[in-house]
Amino acid sequence: MNMHFYVVDIPEHSDEVGFIHPSQFVTLNKEATSSLKHEDANFWSRDHKLAISTDVLLPLYKAAKDAFMHAISQYKRHGNLSDASGYASNLESEAMKHSKALLLLSCDFGTAWNFRKLIVSKKQKIMLFLDELLLSALVLSNSPKSEKAWCHRRWVIKMIAGKCSTLQDIAGKESELVEKIAERSKMNYRAWNHRCWLVSYMTTEQVLHELKKSRNWAGLHVADNSCFHYRTRLMLRIMEEHCHKLEDGTSDENNEIYQIWQEELDWNEALIKRYVGREALWLHRRFLSLSWIRHFTTTLGDTSNYRACKSSINGDISIFHG
Repeated sequence: MNMHFYVVDIPEHSDEVGFIHPSQFVTLNKEATSSLKHEDANFWSRDHKLAISTDVLLPLYKAAKDAFMHAISQYKRHGNLSDASGYASNLESEAMKHSKALLLLSCDFGTAWNFRKLIVSKKQKIMLFLDELLLSALVLSNSPKSEKAWCHRRWVIKMIAGKCSTLQDIAGKESELVEKIAERSKMNYRAWNHRCWLVSYMTTEQVLHELKKSRNWAGLHVADNSCFHYRTRLMLRIMEEHCHKLEDGTSDENNEIYQIWQEELDWNEALIKRYVGREALWLHRRFLSLSWIRHFTTTLGDTSNYRACKSSINGDISIFHG
């Protein structure tokens, strides 16, 4: 159990955890001028990073699971008691600590995630919700494709939407987290799916910024279809907002959206010529061409707002023909 409590009491500012072979501890200690050493050399911690020896994962997991299951059993039995003595609060705290250790060792342990949801939603404190983002980010540092960790982040964002004044900042940081993880974990559909989901929480300015920012990354990862799917989601959001403005009569700007599509088509064509045969590029072009035909030459082309540029758009349809 002592090893388990080491994991429970890791520094709150730790931002990365990993499991390594015992032989790698020698290298880590040589590179570091100082480190936090466990008496059995099963842990290493420095610069907000925590390494755990693969030799102790199984006994550590069993200890963490037993401690967590005992804690939630006690909580269910006594959690509804009057908190005058602080007993119920202590039970909550113990169960939360053990759930943290358990999730770092077994990222898809659903009972632990659900218990944390129960306690945090019960208290309804913004800081507790933000702490859940920190914990799930720590879990993702070692398990970047954990579906339950990504789902937990979406749950947190849904819960604080409308209550947190910094939601746009959080959405921006979430996008940065996905890009950071995507660099280390190639073809990570779950991470990119999370980023696509975030688009609905972004402002128009953020969407345009994301479209511009993600271009360089996409250009260097032309085999990653998920990245281009993200660009598709961004462009659809731009199109949706533009259509709403036209319907409301709050905008008569018809060249801006047209220019965005034209630039994307030109960029896509350049990539196709440079990287011959990449399926992701052709799938993205299919989306661009179908959207162009559907929205520019038909639906939007019949509105009074688009009459000024209709002839130009119809003329450019030739780019899709041999």
